[in-house]
Amino acid sequence: MPAPASQTLSRGIRILEILADGPLSIDELAARLEVHRSIAYRLLRTLEDHRLVARDAAGRAALGPRMAALAAGVAHDLQAEALPELTAVANEFALTAFLAVLDGDEVITLTSVEPRHSVVGVAQRPGTRHPVTAGAPGRAILAQLPDAEWPDVSDALRAEVLRTRTDGYATSHDEVIRSVGAVAVPLALRGRRPAALAVVHMASRHPDAAIAARLRESATAIREALGG
Repeated sequence: MPAPASQTLSRGIRILEILADGPLSIDELAARLEVHRSIAYRLLRTLEDHRLVARDAAGRAALGPRMAALAAGVAHDLQAEALPELTAVANEFALTAFLAVLDGDEVITLTSVEPRHSVVGVAQRPGTRHPVTAGAPGRAILAQLPDAEWPDVSDALRAEVLRTRTDGYATSHDEVIRSVGAVAVPLALRGRRPAALAVVHMASRHPDAAIAARLRESATAIREALGG
């Protein structure tokens, strides 16, 4: 694998990707990057200067306010159309709803909505990513791709993706996050990367098929609003 053109830039981007999963100390960041603490500190300070990263009183680093402004500009029209649909689904089922898109061989959350009233909620932060080969959103996205464009998949996963094409939705449990389940439907938009609408939950009293049917209504509404 060729070395990146700019190792410093590559490491800085990697820090942002790591912090998308939650705050970390400088020592934890250095360990994840496999660099000396002083290098991690210098990178962090540069990102802080641009307000891409902020540190709390305990010194733990987290994504900063500038990241939210930058993220809002990514697929802005798609996020704008998805937000009211996600809000309706989240509040109707009291589950966290989110929009995810394909990014290389990973699924990345663009935007999410937590329900107004929920005793037990599951957070799904924008920027969260996981392999496309894991979880219901990954299967919903793979179902939109030609088989030749899939990464290496097991026979079991291949069968799940083919079932998603037939059923129109995918489910998963205990894959991306321990003890958390998900329901996802494909969101195919002309001229755009494959996407998915999904919900995550610890437990739900609603049947998966009922959640999927509601998500498909939202997917249809978004496609119509975006003209494809």
